[in-house]
Amino acid sequence: KEERIVVLETENAALHLKLAEYRGLAGRNTNEVLQLYAARGQQMKLQRSSAVTQLHGAIKKRLKQDLKSLHSFALELSKDFQRQSKICLYQVLAAVQGIQLQNEAMQMFQIKALDLEQSLQEVTERYEKEKQKRKALHNSLIELRGNIRVHCRIRPLLPLDAAEGSPDRQRNLSEKAAHAADDETVLVKCSRPGHASVNKTFQFERVYNDLESQDAVFADVAPLLTSLLDGYNVCIMAYGQTGSGKTYTMLGPQIEGNLAFSREEESELGIIPRATQEVFRLISEKPPGSYWVEVSVVEVYNNEIFDLLAKDTHGKVSGVKRAVVTTPEGKSDVPLLTHETVENASEFLHLVNKGLQLRVTHPTLVHAHSSRSHLVVTLTITTIVFGDSFGTLWEDEQTSQRLNKDASCTFPHKMRDNKSTSSSRASSPVQFEASEKMKQVKTRLQLVDLAGSECVGMSGVTGAALRESSFINRSLCALADVLGAIAEQRAHVPYRNSRLTHLLQDSLGGDAKLLVMLCISPGQKYLTESMQSLGFGTRARQVQRGQVKKKSFPVPSKGK
Repeated sequence: KEERIVVLETENAALHLKLAEYRGLAGRNTNEVLQLYAARGQQMKLQRSSAVTQLHGAIKKRLKQDLKSLHSFALELSKDFQRQSKICLYQVLAAVQGIQLQNEAMQMFQIKALDLEQSLQEVTERYEKEKQKRKALHNSLIELRGNIRVHCRIRPLLPLDAAEGSPDRQRNLSEKAAHAADDETVLVKCSRPGHASVNKTFQFERVYNDLESQDAVFADVAPLLTSLLDGYNVCIMAYGQTGSGKTYTMLGPQIEGNLAFSREEESELGIIPRATQEVFRLISEKPPGSYWVEVSVVEVYNNEIFDLLAKDTHGKVSGVKRAVVTTPEGKSDVPLLTHETVENASEFLHLVNKGLQLRVTHPTLVHAHSSRSHLVVTLTITTIVFGDSFGTLWEDEQTSQRLNKDASCTFPHKMRDNKSTSSSRASSPVQFEASEKMKQVKTRLQLVDLAGSECVGMSGVTGAALRESSFINRSLCALADVLGAIAEQRAHVPYRNSRLTHLLQDSLGGDAKLLVMLCISPGQKYLTESMQSLGFGTRARQVQRGQVKKKSFPVPSKGK
């Protein structure tokens, strides 16, 4: 064992020596490896440095080539830019020259346009002057012949104009059977199922489209009112079917049966209030005390005449039945008719409102407030003149004062202080003593709102309203018969076939300048009624009554 131990220790020592030797060898190998790595690194650096140098050279060479190419391209681009600049400059110069030429041409065109505008304006002015001359000559011809002036007004489309049961209500609302072709022509499109539509035209003195205001309507009526103070009677009558706008045209908007007087509705006032305002305006330009005005309000209901200003025993206004008679002179008169004296338009409109509250109305399928009677408002204007000084009537204050002094004891407004009312023209409160110096001349303005003609099947009326419709249609037929008889110059004119025509006998027969305001509905639904109204207006326009008579005024003496 000891020997074995010694042997093992010897082997162990040898192994330790080998281990030390191997360790030394490993250390030397490690150094060699490190040296090799270092040498390799140096070699790699050298290789990379040479590659970079080669790459740098290649890049530099390439950059030089690119720079040279860019330089040549820049030169070409510069040359092309210069070439393009020259071309653009030439184009700009050419455009400037073209613009200058265009400006010169434009100036020439503007000068020509101004010349044409001036020529057009001159032609238009000449046309308007010729139109006015033609209208004046036409009016003179109408007056010489005694023709009836006929104006036609087309109201706007309303929801009630749509045909019942129509699948397309809006389309029916937009369709107009009648419209104003111009200010003197109505064009009506007549169409029936299975037939081609036919256009018919009607000519009148004036035609108003659905956009024209009450101001435009009255502007053509106003010249007639000056005739009142010149000694002529005047009658303005609205004719048309129910719901065509007659009462609106004559009276304007109404609130609970009364005329609307607020400033908001002032532009909507109808012919009656405007005519009254115009009459009093004309009177205000005359010497004070030279005129006074009386008013009467009458309705023709079921062929009976009712005085709407008459008062009962208690002083309350109530419609009283009156009779119409023919005087020995052949004039129509209503005995006991109430004539109220008024001094301004407000008093007149107050009395008209009283009368309107008694006027008969009834709702129908066509109109919710359909008038069932003919309304006749009459203004009687009495002119005071001196027999020896009318030509220079009241030229100085002394003459005017003399008139006021002579008439102060008998003037109506003095009588109104005692609250007395005239009951007829024959018993007027103003009774001047017959004298050679003073004379009364009466002229009359009749404003008539006729009840509307209507088809019973369309209006849907029954009972008392059906009876009213019968009387309305009969009176309107009588009116057409009277005009037909006058047009045909028959020996007998049937004025007495109706209270309406008997009441309006003087105006219809040629004692007044008569204007008929036709009112029609534009909708297809009322085509038959519109055609009937237009036919009535056409026949009325052809009536020749002879020259309207003028009230005779005293002729001034030559010595004065």
